[in-house]
Amino acid sequence: MFSYRHAFHAGNHADVLKHFVQIQLLQYLNQKDVAYTYIDTHAGAGVYALDSMQATKTAEFETGIAPLWERTDLPAPLAEYVNLVRGMNPSGKMRHYPGSPYVAEQVAREMDRLRLFELHPADVRLLSDNFIKLEQHKAAQGVRSTVRGKRVIVNKADGFLGVRALLPPPSRRALVLCDPPYEDKQDYRKVVDMLGDALKRFPSGTYAIWYPVLQRIEARNFAEKLKHLPAQSWLNVTLSVSGPTPDGIALHTSGMFVLNPPYTLAGTLKTVMPYLVQVLGRDKGAGFTLDSGEQSAGRVQDNRNVTRRS
Repeated sequence: MFSYRHAFHAGNHADVLKHFVQIQLLQYLNQKDVAYTYIDTHAGAGVYALDSMQATKTAEFETGIAPLWERTDLPAPLAEYVNLVRGMNPSGKMRHYPGSPYVAEQVAREMDRLRLFELHPADVRLLSDNFIKLEQHKAAQGVRSTVRGKRVIVNKADGFLGVRALLPPPSRRALVLCDPPYEDKQDYRKVVDMLGDALKRFPSGTYAIWYPVLQRIEARNFAEKLKHLPAQSWLNVTLSVSGPTPDGIALHTSGMFVLNPPYTLAGTLKTVMPYLVQVLGRDKGAGFTLDSGEQSAGRVQDNRNVTRRS
């Protein structure tokens, strides 16, 4: 049950897509002077060492953040993401990579709330320790909170279930990020069930789901099931860095599916995704897909479909 450790995969091409999109969603929420709640159903450890035994064993960061690290031609929206990673590596050497909780902590404002769920016993300890150290660092710098209540709460709990108690949030504004490991094929069903329940409790929330594109039948049908959830609109983007490997095991494609996305997101992705394919692509199988749609009279209507191959 607890075999998955994201430390082996930190900073790979899937993380680039996930965290770039996450920042765009948070920045959009930041435009309105009303607090929001960020909910992370599978938060992980929060910060990862790219020179650790786990990271160097697989070196998956070489498929993602590494090729972007010293680029000087980054599109402005992508530069926000890369600069955030650079900011946690002041020496200039790429040693640390942020997980989604740290990304949210850096982009969200002081008045916004972070609610983080993690079940892995080792990772939840690391997550708590990392945020304690962050608070201690802020205190040493003389930074004091000016708002009431705890800004960050770490829960050792099942995020699929824990999200129920947080919706709707007090301010009626929220971003829920869900990125389970999908090692258990039941995760696909659990995501759909969780979103169906969440949309009943809080229909106007924004829900971002990361998923791997694999050969297993649960993965192949996953995006289609998400399109039929009762959200007002949806957006689905995938990034492939190569064609399928001969063994069919290595992850070469992943996606971000966003329910109730901001209207600006599609345009940003049209600008950034070709660049990511160009820089991260490894063979002729590299490319991206982007499509969006909306619910109309209970029927799914696709508005747009964009596909580019290198």
